[in-house]
Amino acid sequence: MKIALIGYGKMGKAIEEIALAKGHEIVVKITSKNKEECTAENLKKADVAIEFTGPESAYKNIVQCLEANVAVISGSTGWTENLDKVKELCNKLKGTFLYASNFSVGVNLFFELNNYLAKLMHSHSDYNVLIEEIHHTQKKDAPSGTAITLAEQILQQITTKKNWVNAISENQNDLSIISKRIDPAPGTHKIQYTSAIDDIEIIHTAHNRKGFASGAVVAAEFIKNKVGIFTMKQVLGFE
Repeated sequence: MKIALIGYGKMGKAIEEIALAKGHEIVVKITSKNKEECTAENLKKADVAIEFTGPESAYKNIVQCLEANVAVISGSTGWTENLDKVKELCNKLKGTFLYASNFSVGVNLFFELNNYLAKLMHSHSDYNVLIEEIHHTQKKDAPSGTAITLAEQILQQITTKKNWVNAISENQNDLSIISKRIDPAPGTHKIQYTSAIDDIEIIHTAHNRKGFASGAVVAAEFIKNKVGIFTMKQVLGFE
């Protein structure tokens, strides 16, 4: 498989290492220093583009890939206010797109656990729920995209919570997310249900970036030669 890497920071380099080890070819590398090379002509050299940049550039990069008729997966966070526009464009162009706030297999299993636990806790109003996430100080957005996904799952199941806030809140309708930035910390997410009697916690801790990078390559392999909008649930066979 021929891959275009859009974003060549720590994550991009980890993806490259895993992709090459699996026999794939990196045909395009777009960095902050050669943005002008992110053209339709160059993108068309690839079977799939893997986009890991930042909130300020992700949307434009994804649109460029779709307009070049190149399948694209994105793990960038902080841009999802434009996610519906991307899906609309993808459907219009009959393109291929997959977005995940986190590509790690372990984190996606954690999503499934979080959703199931929230369903169980729905009728137990004695418990209050809180999310805590810890990342390295270079992470640009807070809360993390993974924390937002976890929060959205909880809000769907526990109807007494109306919205999430990135702070400790005394309002019982708020789901608090506490974001901490500490080095070195690839990523920890904790869901805590607390009552006067006991606490229930589930925690996922990443030890390095390999899990995220490996999942991104698996996702790229999955969407090659497919048409449509996909999620990691389909990649991992959860639905």
